Amino acid sequence: MPDDQKTILVVDDDPDAIDFFVTVLEDNGFATVTARDGNEALERLGDGPPPDLVTLDITMPEKSGVGVYRKLREDEKYQGIPVLIITGVSDDFKQFISTRRQVPPPEGYLSKPVEPSDLLGKVRELLG
Repeated sequence: MPDDQKTILVVDDDPDAIDFFVTVLEDNGFATVTARDGNEALERLGDGPPPDLVTLDITMPEKSGVGVYRKLREDEKYQGIPVLIITGVSDDFKQFISTRRQVPPPEGYLSKPVEPSDLLGKVRELLG
């Protein structure tokens, strides 16, 4: 794995969505780490060097994406990691999360179903 390869933590409770995101990202030179719910995502964050980006589903069993997002924004160790919310939840949720005073809005937002080109474009934009 090249030293400059970016690592993306993919968090989603749908195995098909994880497979899709991982395939698109790895086929385009990114390394991936996956988690199937919020608790697993928080475990992965503690496992090693922080990822360069997190893609985060909102509606999951156990700990929701909102809980993971809050943790990412409240913990100094993770505050600089861009978060791309990818969810089937409507624009109402985007409005809701973007108006929370406790946490800044996510850096990116995509609605499911996601086109590979949209995913890659947003990931590349957020990683600069």
